[in-house]
Amino acid sequence: MHMIEKERPFEYTDMIPGYCTLYIDYVPGQVTYQRICHLIKALSLHAHEVALPPHTLHEIPTVYGGEGGPDLKDVASINGLSIEEVVKLHCEGLYYVYMLGFAPGFPYLGGLNPKIAAPRLEKPRLAVPRGSVGIAGMQTGIYPIKSPGGWRIIGRTSIPLFSPEKSEPILFKARDFLKFKAIDII
Repeated sequence: MHMIEKERPFEYTDMIPGYCTLYIDYVPGQVTYQRICHLIKALSLHAHEVALPPHTLHEIPTVYGGEGGPDLKDVASINGLSIEEVVKLHCEGLYYVYMLGFAPGFPYLGGLNPKIAAPRLEKPRLAVPRGSVGIAGMQTGIYPIKSPGGWRIIGRTSIPLFSPEKSEPILFKARDFLKFKAIDII
């Protein structure tokens, strides 16, 4: 994605990264799909030569447990750990923002310690509060807005992830890093 942005070998209106995919919105009359594939293959031959922009590290103050983390006890029980151990392991991780999606600014974060992995809820909640920090399988994430969701909620942050009134409404970008910091355990 960075090389396409830098070299701009064809016109596009948007690019959205996924885990193993890249969505490119382009004007079909200006370039063909086959031409885009050819240009991307040519660029990929030189990918190792390109310096990537610096990463941003965000520290996320989080209150774990209590009303803001109703599933923390379950995550501990599922993994045979204490609540304190789950929080410690969650805060030790350095999380990579693979992609944003589901809701505006929802970060899909890799780097979760397998010792605290937990399955999604069998029945998703109709309303998960903004700022909720959750675990689903081997991922962790933060709900940027109040929305339905099936992740196990272990805590909450007051950091706004989505502010539509700002010129840059989404706090994170793909390739950023996050570190959680426990400010309280209830």
